[in-house]
Amino acid sequence: MTNMEISIFIMIPVGVSAFFIGYLIRRFLAERKIGRAEALARQMISEAEIGAESRRREALLEVREKIQKMRAALDRESRGRRQELLNLENRLHNKDANIDRKASLLEKKEEELSVQDREITSWQAEVESKKKEVERILNEERDILGKIARLSQEEAKELLLKKMEEGMRHEAAVMAKKIEQEARETAMKKAGEIVTLAIQKCAVDQTIESTVSVVSVSDEMKGRIIGREGRNIRAFEGATGINLIVDDTPDAVTLSGFDPVRREIARIALEKLIADGRIHPSRIEEIVKKVRQDMEVALREVGEQTAFELGIAGLHPEIIKLIGKLKHRTSYGQNVLQHSKESAHLAGVIAAELGMNVKMAKRAGLLHDLGKAVDHDVEGTHITIGGDIAKKYDEAPDIINAILHHHGEGESQTLLAVIIQTVDAISGSRPGARREILETYVQRLGKLEKIATSFPGVEKAYAISAGREVRVMVKPEKIDDIGAGNLAVEISRRIEKELEYPGQIKVTLIREVRAMEYAK
Repeated sequence: MTNMEISIFIMIPVGVSAFFIGYLIRRFLAERKIGRAEALARQMISEAEIGAESRRREALLEVREKIQKMRAALDRESRGRRQELLNLENRLHNKDANIDRKASLLEKKEEELSVQDREITSWQAEVESKKKEVERILNEERDILGKIARLSQEEAKELLLKKMEEGMRHEAAVMAKKIEQEARETAMKKAGEIVTLAIQKCAVDQTIESTVSVVSVSDEMKGRIIGREGRNIRAFEGATGINLIVDDTPDAVTLSGFDPVRREIARIALEKLIADGRIHPSRIEEIVKKVRQDMEVALREVGEQTAFELGIAGLHPEIIKLIGKLKHRTSYGQNVLQHSKESAHLAGVIAAELGMNVKMAKRAGLLHDLGKAVDHDVEGTHITIGGDIAKKYDEAPDIINAILHHHGEGESQTLLAVIIQTVDAISGSRPGARREILETYVQRLGKLEKIATSFPGVEKAYAISAGREVRVMVKPEKIDDIGAGNLAVEISRRIEKELEYPGQIKVTLIREVRAMEYAK
């Protein structure tokens, strides 16, 4: 055999062996991979089973929680239902108790009604018996009258009825007089509680005169007073509380406001601003503030000087300040401070003549119109305001009584009140003390009489006492005594509604019946 053949012979079994060995190796590796894959699959299955168990437990827990929540909600709802049932049961129980109580009350009422029925029955029987007794007495009186006067039964009956009618008329008149007196006393008692006068009613012309101040100013300065887009006017009105009117009136501007002290502050401040020439909002506020401080000092000085002139000591500082304010207050053109000083002097003279306390009389005369200093700021008449101020600052009771009654309202408790009422009338009524525009005065009197005569049954009406009283004459055949009182009330209400006037107006209604016969 050649070498080639030997080599081929050797290589064949070697190749077969190598192939077999490779096969075994590949099989081993494949089985190993399969084992690993099976192990991995078993692991994944185990993990999946664990995860599924976990999710199952979580789902079970969630279901249990939902069941517990539903159970708790059901418990709460059942408790609420039970509570509602308990409340309903309690209400039913209370209603039953109320029904029982009402039933018992009804039983008591029935018993009371039965008792009242028995009483009424007994009263009716008593009335019947008395009625029979009266008829018996009347019959006896009729027979006696017939025997005495030899009158027929009809004539006696007519005479008896006439006699009874006269007696009943007298009793009715007495009762009516008593009722009228009680009504008058009640009305006088209630009048002071429910009737309040408007604060210083006045006609339009008088309002213009007593609420306006005029300041002289050049037309060139008017533009500076107005300011850009009116800001200076707004600042001035806001600082003073007074309306500033800049119109076409040459060389003048108007200050309008009800409070005389504020108006005076505004006038002085505006004059200072015009003299200074610097007019802007901050300067306006500064000047108004300074003028207001100066005004406080000036008012106090005026009050102190007035008290010193009259020899009155011990006045409260606030009263001193209010007395100073009266300097800027007028009534029908009369300065109230001068009126108060004049009243104080007159009261002192009268008190000296009567042997009374002169200082107290002067003090009351000075303070009687004190309420007019603040009647623009406080609601009520100057009389009640002044009385309240005097009480607040511990004035004597006699002085308070004099303040409250110096216009004749109510009954004066002291002689001092009568003196103050007298001196107030003297000071206000002397020639030249007060003024009112003639046209306004005449118009007011005409309207007053026209209102009174517009009512049916009124014959004539006269306005007297400078328009403070109207006397109304009525036709007696159309207006009786009761209707006269009602008509006076209606006229007073109509006057309050349609007229503007200071103080109050007295309505006096006169009904006169005259019986005349001639002896021939």
